Amino acid sequence: MFSDYDRLAMQRALSLAARGLASTDPNPRVGCVIAQGTQTVAEGWHARAGEAHAEVVALQAAGQQAAGATVYVTFEPCCHHGRTPPCVEALTQAGVARVVYAATDPNPQVNGRGAEALRAAGITVEAGLLEREALELNCGFVKRMQQGRPWVRLKLAMSLDGRSALAGGASRWITGDAARADVQRWRARSSALLTGIGTVLADDPQLDVRLPAASSGYGPRQPLRVVLDRHLRTPPGARLFTAGGEVLILTAMSALDDASAGASLSARGARIESVPVVDERLALGTVLDRLGELECNEVLVEAGATLAGELVRQSLVDELLLYVAPKLLGDKARPLFELPELRALNEAHAFTLTGTRQLGDDLRLRLRPRVEPALAVSG
Repeated sequence: MFSDYDRLAMQRALSLAARGLASTDPNPRVGCVIAQGTQTVAEGWHARAGEAHAEVVALQAAGQQAAGATVYVTFEPCCHHGRTPPCVEALTQAGVARVVYAATDPNPQVNGRGAEALRAAGITVEAGLLEREALELNCGFVKRMQQGRPWVRLKLAMSLDGRSALAGGASRWITGDAARADVQRWRARSSALLTGIGTVLADDPQLDVRLPAASSGYGPRQPLRVVLDRHLRTPPGARLFTAGGEVLILTAMSALDDASAGASLSARGARIESVPVVDERLALGTVLDRLGELECNEVLVEAGATLAGELVRQSLVDELLLYVAPKLLGDKARPLFELPELRALNEAHAFTLTGTRQLGDDLRLRLRPRVEPALAVSG
């Protein structure tokens, strides 16, 4: 049975873990608190891949006070050699008495083995405290470990009458400054930003993170930008190439026959890969499999009605971020999704509202498909 202090310490560990929201990729976000009784003696969090894990950071801060202490950590301590040594070894050598962790690490190299190794060393291990919160914080890492695909978050902005742009395509700006700043924070935590060639040609987006480096620890990391471009029509002068970071263009095998197009894009630093075509579209399942292979945990999709509709139709969306502006654009304006006509209401794609937030005059809705397993939501 967990005590009130146990819960407070784990909640603090979760807050520490969230400091790595935009920097730990492709690792999970993990926080750690070390206590003697009900007295906190050290804290730590994982800042970025290749650097010390949360437990090691906290142990270094605790020094000799770690002996006989309780360690609260949001993810099961690792027991394998990766970019850094196993945390289980560090905890054992420090002489801690008890480890409380929130969620089991779904990485097949860990997944219960860390707990077993700690118990074998004589350390008391308890699991499951604020588990759902820890899993939610790492929804992308968990999905990638379990299914080989990233968490797909589809961002859309619409008017009160469900329109995304005027009939002529003008859409800047439906929402206000606060909503657009919020989108930047979602971009910052994403492994990749995904769009379609239609959006590139129509809007010429830069698709980068524009946040102060000193604010909230976001730092300079730019997510991978991914363009679905079946016929390799991405202009070499597109703004995608001006923000730093990597651009991946996924195209059809047949498009690679145009050596000049591929060469001009490669000269701009783009990586070009082919994926299969199904029903005259790039196979979205294969796209997500490839992003999983590239260790993408969370993918933010910013695209038009065609790609958005196809992702929904194929049940590939894990979460909708829907920004609603208090405006009416009229029935000639463009819709959010291109979807087949329904024959009955029970065929509708149903979502569950999991969170709302007002941002200036706009409203952000977070929704998840009803058929998907529910995860706890914060914010």
